[in-house]
Amino acid sequence: MISYHRDLAVLAAAGSALVLDTSGPGLPAVLHWGADPGGLGDPEELRLALSPGWPVASVDQPVLLRLVPQQADGWTGRPGITSHRDGAHPHLRLELTEPISHAKGEAGDGRAVILAADPVAGVSVRTDVEMDPFGVVRIRHAVGNTGPGVLTLDGAACLLPAGEQATEVLDFTGRWANERRPQRRPLHHGLTLRESRRGRTGHDATGLLAVGQPGLGFRHGQVWAVHTGWSGNHLHYAERIPEHSPVLGGGELLGSGEIRLAPGQTYRTPWTYFAWSGAGLDGLSERLHRHLRARPGHPRTPRPVTLNTWEAVYFDHRLDTLTDLAGRAAQVGVERFVLDDGWFTGRRDDTAGLGDWTVDPHLWPYGLHPLVNRVKALGMQFGLWVEPEMVNPGSDLARTHPDWLLTAPGRPAPAARHQQVLDLARPEAYAHIAERLYTLIDEYGIDYLKWDHNRDLLEAVHHGGAGVHTQTAAVYRLLDELRAQHPGLEIESCSSGGARIDYGILERTDRMWASDTNDPLERQQIQRWTGLLVPPELVGCHVGEATAHTTGRTASLSIRLATALFGHAGIEWDLTRCPDEELEQLAAWVRLHKRLRPLLHGGTTIRADHPDSAAWLHGVIAEDRRHAVFNLVQLTASTESVPGRLRLPGLDPNLTYTVTVRPEIRATQAHPSTAVPWITRGTVHATGSVLDTVGLAAPLLDPEQCLLLEVLAD
Repeated sequence: MISYHRDLAVLAAAGSALVLDTSGPGLPAVLHWGADPGGLGDPEELRLALSPGWPVASVDQPVLLRLVPQQADGWTGRPGITSHRDGAHPHLRLELTEPISHAKGEAGDGRAVILAADPVAGVSVRTDVEMDPFGVVRIRHAVGNTGPGVLTLDGAACLLPAGEQATEVLDFTGRWANERRPQRRPLHHGLTLRESRRGRTGHDATGLLAVGQPGLGFRHGQVWAVHTGWSGNHLHYAERIPEHSPVLGGGELLGSGEIRLAPGQTYRTPWTYFAWSGAGLDGLSERLHRHLRARPGHPRTPRPVTLNTWEAVYFDHRLDTLTDLAGRAAQVGVERFVLDDGWFTGRRDDTAGLGDWTVDPHLWPYGLHPLVNRVKALGMQFGLWVEPEMVNPGSDLARTHPDWLLTAPGRPAPAARHQQVLDLARPEAYAHIAERLYTLIDEYGIDYLKWDHNRDLLEAVHHGGAGVHTQTAAVYRLLDELRAQHPGLEIESCSSGGARIDYGILERTDRMWASDTNDPLERQQIQRWTGLLVPPELVGCHVGEATAHTTGRTASLSIRLATALFGHAGIEWDLTRCPDEELEQLAAWVRLHKRLRPLLHGGTTIRADHPDSAAWLHGVIAEDRRHAVFNLVQLTASTESVPGRLRLPGLDPNLTYTVTVRPEIRATQAHPSTAVPWITRGTVHATGSVLDTVGLAAPLLDPEQCLLLEVLAD
């Protein structure tokens, strides 16, 4: 909701508020973003109460943070927009050209529309600011060239202030098969900047950059966070200067000369998302998850249990093996069968075939029809792996059209996985790939594409200039057109695992692959932190082989099942080699997942601040708080002989619950002398208040063991 109070614009929802001072001729100043104070009282008194003094030995005016801060405001931090005309007019002085208006946002939210310009510099700026019903703010700018000649745009970021209480910063890094590793440190004066120049989001991308009160946890502390919804080069930053409280910013990272606007042209930034929580990181996740779930295009149907063939057969595609695998998959309850890499011409390893998107006639003399028909006869959907943005240099496509590569002529980028990038901003290349995808989808009735993207975009050049922006926009257009032409088609975003996870790609896809590792111990951490940004139903989580091919670690079936339960569940395993006992366990797990699916994919994610760092306790609670599921995961050996109690947060304190140990996933206790009575019995009754504040006696588990608890109101 948005309201106006004598030169104050207030966006408020779900306990969060953004207060803008619209009294001056310049862009609005941000007076407050954070907890909703409720009634603001007299606007003049509020403005007086919040007006700072002049900074010492600086400008002779208060330094206010405007929606596009510039040096004309006395702002010495990063400017909001930087542009020039062949070096002239490097500093903007934006003033309103129309009174601030408000309109319905894309999700029915209140939106403030701010129109401003610098007529001397020949620049116009439209800023959209909206807050959804869950308190998530998103901002974007449209920068236009209203003057003569070319306007070069060097950068355009969206930013908001955090509270002075924010003295700690949390961001993330990672690598292949080891994504989203948290980093925490003090927030000092200066710039904490995270840039991605990979041409994709990146394994090391922060995803979410947060600042908060010192020692903030999952269930306590104020926290402010920013996310840039863009899949190309991008930036996130936190900045603190002596004249102002911390600010958070994000936007597209533009290459040299990448955006040059002719007279009348406009550049629009990606949406940048901001969220505040007064209840720790879980409160942040709840807002962001609700935001995504409210999208018109968010997946509504039950997320099909998926079998992906990669770790089952790799490149060894044989019809008899794959039809046998499909039969085993249907036997355990799989609902979607996905044929991974290796089905197209010349593809025996990763050195050949990319770009030649025709079914290999030697492997598949009758095309994919025999396999597709068998899969659909078994009642499963059929999915196919593709990597449309890439080519192998030895492919027919690359040999025929070397000018279609996203490189400078005669200067190919360093090879990565034996691949180069196809310039989809070239109309001919775009049309070729679109035609091949349409043909495959229509011929085989494909329900699902696993869309991969296996390399960084290095030295990306389009028509002689920086090419990441145009490539990203072309990929978005291709995905949008595919979905428009095939409304029932679902698409998974995979990028050598979790290297392209952001709200830009998620506007166009239905699932994301969090990591190429199915090692459950690694996956526990990857899924835990991926879940800050996206809800479980969008995160592919698969049960793999006992010995993970990415780490060589061997894990029990129970922890593999428990880890894959909390997401869009699937299997990546050669079931033809499984004994009957394992198939029965898998079938029981699939039945459990299907029964819990409405809860897991619609409830509130909970991560307890468990006192023992050797174990994690997490779960999902239904909106009415009458149903929940929790998982205790022992990561390493505890130093406690008798572990601390399990406190289950988030339940209704006034309800009585039955807590049941789920037999489908139950740890084999290595210490029978330490058996816990209520776990031995299998159930216990307690109020939500007791479960939250007092807790339950915990078992002593060995490393990589787990305990799954279902909680139902009596």
